[in-house]
Amino acid sequence: MNPHLAQLQPYPFEKLRALFAGVTPNPGLKEIKLSIGEPQHATPAFIMEALAGNLKGLASYPTTLGIPALRQAIAAWAQRRYALELDPETEILPVNGSREALFSFAQTVIDGSRPAPLVVSPNPFYQIYEGAAYLAGAEPRFLNTLPENGFAFDLDSLTPEEWARVQLFYVCSPGNPTGKVLSLEDWRTLFALSDKYGFIIASDECYSEIYFDEANPPLGGLQAAKLLGRGMERLVMFSSLSKRSNVPGMRSGFVAGDRELLKKFLLYRTYHGCAMAPPVQTASVAAWNDEAHVLDNRRQYREKFAAVTPLVAQVLDTGMPDASFYLWARTPVPDTDFARALLEAYNVVVLPGSFLARESRGVNPGAGFVRIALVAGLEDCLEAAGRIRQFAQQL
Repeated sequence: MNPHLAQLQPYPFEKLRALFAGVTPNPGLKEIKLSIGEPQHATPAFIMEALAGNLKGLASYPTTLGIPALRQAIAAWAQRRYALELDPETEILPVNGSREALFSFAQTVIDGSRPAPLVVSPNPFYQIYEGAAYLAGAEPRFLNTLPENGFAFDLDSLTPEEWARVQLFYVCSPGNPTGKVLSLEDWRTLFALSDKYGFIIASDECYSEIYFDEANPPLGGLQAAKLLGRGMERLVMFSSLSKRSNVPGMRSGFVAGDRELLKKFLLYRTYHGCAMAPPVQTASVAAWNDEAHVLDNRRQYREKFAAVTPLVAQVLDTGMPDASFYLWARTPVPDTDFARALLEAYNVVVLPGSFLARESRGVNPGAGFVRIALVAGLEDCLEAAGRIRQFAQQL
């Protein structure tokens, strides 16, 4: 067996199942699940129609590079959204959702012949970053992002000797679970470090289209590079339709950026056997070409956050994130105790923050927090907020 498998921790939702073992939720209340970041808004009908109308494509093997129409639709979206001029032939690669690509990208770029490679990750973090690092033969280094520091990277926690070993830096903006959006100055600092030490930046932007001010969409990594007058060297972005278009089961996203990196990533993927199904590609073209459904999606999240955040903030230390669909709330008791007792008494499922982080520099930056995913409908989110408020007032 691959010895690196022994380094993997149970996934957060495996930990959650173990935590809830033996708990009997209040039978008088229906379950409201706000633990997993799975959009529950309706999938737009036109996307389902495009998928169903192209099932004949199942008779053909898809190419790893994807159909030209899909890469062109992604390029057109990137131009509208970020004012980027991406070459659909060399700077865009369709993938089966950002999760799969974030993992496999590390397997492509980590050079195991160099001594003790490091992969940098925010902390708390999307657990794929850690698993990708270990299975690529690298060691993760976690940079704590804490509320007292505005959830900024703790860049000073790495020594110059450690920075020299870094080969890959995962960025998540808007962040999971904090919703933090990196500023242009944040990107300037990261680019300077990348230039100095030669590491690659993987910018996970799967929450980029869930924000609250239509006049101020979150800044993207490639957009930041352009604004700073630099190219895309050692920089790739990962995006997805899952949150933007409410199609998490379609598994459709893309990677864009440094053409030399994408050339190698395409080679890896050609052998990896992960080409997107033809009907999914066609449906994805329709999704990337339409913004009306995305505007409506944001409207729904905006309404939920406006209604729910003040209620939860009355009893837990929380506030509006920069973007994304999570509330990151401090708990008055250990986060695992809070989540377990909330399920038992009020049948609301939230995710303990400690499950999303690792101890670094003597602290687990997720401990004492819960992640509340406002993915259900407005009525359910309001009902859950009321239950959380009642529960917290009793503590």
